[in-house]
Amino acid sequence: MNTNQSARTLLLSQRQLIDHVSYCCLYEFEDLIQEIDRVNLVTPTNSYDFSKQVFTWVKRFTRSAQFAQWITPDPNPVVLDQEYDLFFNILAGPGLFLAVDSIKNWRKKCKKAVCYIVEIWENSIPGWRPILELLKDFDHIFLGVSHATEAVAEITGVPCSYLPPSVDTIKFCPYLPSPHRDIDVCYIGRRSAITHQVLLELAKQKKFFYYYDTAKRFHVLDPNEHRTLLANLTKRSRYLIANKANANEPHKTGKHTEIGYRFFEGAAAGAVMIGEPPATEQFNKYFDWSDAVIPIPFDAPNIGDVIAELDAQPERLEKISQDNVVNSLLRHDWVYRWRQVLEAVDIQPTPQLLDREAHLKQLAEQITLGTMGTLLN
Repeated sequence: MNTNQSARTLLLSQRQLIDHVSYCCLYEFEDLIQEIDRVNLVTPTNSYDFSKQVFTWVKRFTRSAQFAQWITPDPNPVVLDQEYDLFFNILAGPGLFLAVDSIKNWRKKCKKAVCYIVEIWENSIPGWRPILELLKDFDHIFLGVSHATEAVAEITGVPCSYLPPSVDTIKFCPYLPSPHRDIDVCYIGRRSAITHQVLLELAKQKKFFYYYDTAKRFHVLDPNEHRTLLANLTKRSRYLIANKANANEPHKTGKHTEIGYRFFEGAAAGAVMIGEPPATEQFNKYFDWSDAVIPIPFDAPNIGDVIAELDAQPERLEKISQDNVVNSLLRHDWVYRWRQVLEAVDIQPTPQLLDREAHLKQLAEQITLGTMGTLLN
């Protein structure tokens, strides 16, 4: 644990334990928080695998999450020796809660406490109920999905709000400097086999650069380097395929659809996004500008025709790219999400936060005025 006596925020990170690519965007959020706030970072290093097994078995036999929590061995105990205005932790799912227990006196030493659970689907909530009940000591809970906020608030008795995905928009901004877009289509992450096969054929038949995943196990050596690579790829892509979250797993999502991270990354990079967005009020709220996404089905055998039609409209493509970048700078940087967290527990923003917001606004104004070059060169 790094210690800064002037820190006002205690941040719990699992970056030393989990190196899967899907966590890199969350570590990016943590990195930005450290840039714009006064932070002490707790990074557990010993695995919780055995602790999870003990917790699971004890809970199963005693039917008491509280007793299981009490008896479970802790591989990373930490005792705080200073006070904080805020304790903040990001959990990709409720099952990672054991790391919070490693900080023995967090509730006593932190005036406010906020937990951000990135993913929890309605049909899994009954199974997570015993874990969710352990979150009752937090002052506010944020979820990365909008449909489950009421259910989690009811179980925990804690105010629960939606905190949408975001991105480091400066890292993804295609004007700093403006690269040439040599990648015709970028399609990474979950994908449709049908759409993928059509794009492969296009790449064989003509001068068409199609970038896609080929690896099966997605673990990274350095999360920041991975995000930089992803930013450089998307900034060099004319089109980016983006679909609703977990589009290929309807059994997991049930009747609900949510906004995936790819929309925020593609927009920030100025790519023209093609795909199946969620038909939700939240998506219409956060991506309410014209042509934010060119809608096509998840399985799109006609994607070649769609791209050809768009290619015939260069002025439209230029406007889409600019609108995507400008709206991202003004609305979808991680700094705005951190402000939302602070406002939920009545904590004032730091000067560094205000400076970043002002810088983002300045960049957006320069792009709108046309003083920073072109996006689709």
